[in-house]
Amino acid sequence: MRDLSRGMEMITNVSEYEKLAKEKLPKMVYDYYASGAEDQWTLKENREAFSRILFRPRILIDVSSINMATNILGFDVSMPIMIAPTAMQKMAHPEGEFATARAAASAGTIMTLSSWATSSVEEVNSVGPGIRFFQLYVYKDRNIVRQLVKRAEMAGFKAIALTVDTPRLGRREADIKNRFVLPPHLVLKNFEALDLGTMDKTDDSGLAAYVAGQVDQSLCWEDVKWLKTVTSLPILVKGVMTAEDARLSIEYGAAGIIVSNHGARQLDYVPATISCLEEVVREAKGRLPVFLDGGVRRGTDVFKALALGAAGVFIGRPVLYSLAVDGEAGVRKMLQMLRDELELAMALSGCASLRDITRAHVLTDADRIRRARL
Repeated sequence: MRDLSRGMEMITNVSEYEKLAKEKLPKMVYDYYASGAEDQWTLKENREAFSRILFRPRILIDVSSINMATNILGFDVSMPIMIAPTAMQKMAHPEGEFATARAAASAGTIMTLSSWATSSVEEVNSVGPGIRFFQLYVYKDRNIVRQLVKRAEMAGFKAIALTVDTPRLGRREADIKNRFVLPPHLVLKNFEALDLGTMDKTDDSGLAAYVAGQVDQSLCWEDVKWLKTVTSLPILVKGVMTAEDARLSIEYGAAGIIVSNHGARQLDYVPATISCLEEVVREAKGRLPVFLDGGVRRGTDVFKALALGAAGVFIGRPVLYSLAVDGEAGVRKMLQMLRDELELAMALSGCASLRDITRAHVLTDADRIRRARL
């Protein structure tokens, strides 16, 4: 393995972390983090869809002071860039979720901890102050769910991000080829005391077998109501891609929506999340915040999402890659790069604050088609 230190000094954008992480990580781990479902069409489209959205910058506007601060579910954050839940972070770096939590707190933003973290809610809380959300998979045994949510509450987590797109695990062929399994020195810490913290080796993906055995395939909208009886924390529905499901999220009492296709790891050939965003935002009509998850690699991507109505974005794979390359410092630098790029995009578009970013600042494929018909 070549010395990565020189490459780290020269990193100028978030995407460069991926190449370095690929060189550093074991193949099974990198493939688990990087791969999407089946043909991986949606994995590519999550990125490419951003490139088809163009800017309509405004000029001669005072941008001598740029304010990126915002409020998420009542919590003040420094910027509309937050950390998405990603599983098993200690496969990337020995400090795993601890490093990510510290980096998020240092950046003044929100970290979402995965149910399948390699650090428990209590352990992550112990790193110090910070605004943290907890991502929840609903297990067949609802007592486990109830206990886990209560533990997250007691540990100071501020919201539940309920993942709703995983009744079964998507077909991730790299994991099948590699016979992916959690390395033996690690456990899913939130489930360790329940003897559900490890995965068995199989001839397939060990994670797929684990999901088939534990995750509740009968999860439905009534369960969102049930979850509201279990916790007083606000519930974000993660995995919405249509107006119909946005409407139901509101009807069943969600506090927010995360437009997500699970990092293109579930159903292939669904649209990019940025392509679904505006449909969901229109249906929400400002009744609850809508966030975007998937494909964000540049501050310009963040700006485009905000212009199309997102209240903020969640970052997934870049956290894992920067963590793998340089631990907490890597995640800090990654977040700072995105922040700096967003600030520059705002200045060059004539936006001094997030409130100034409007739909008129971007041009989508649909806009171009409408203009061509005029």
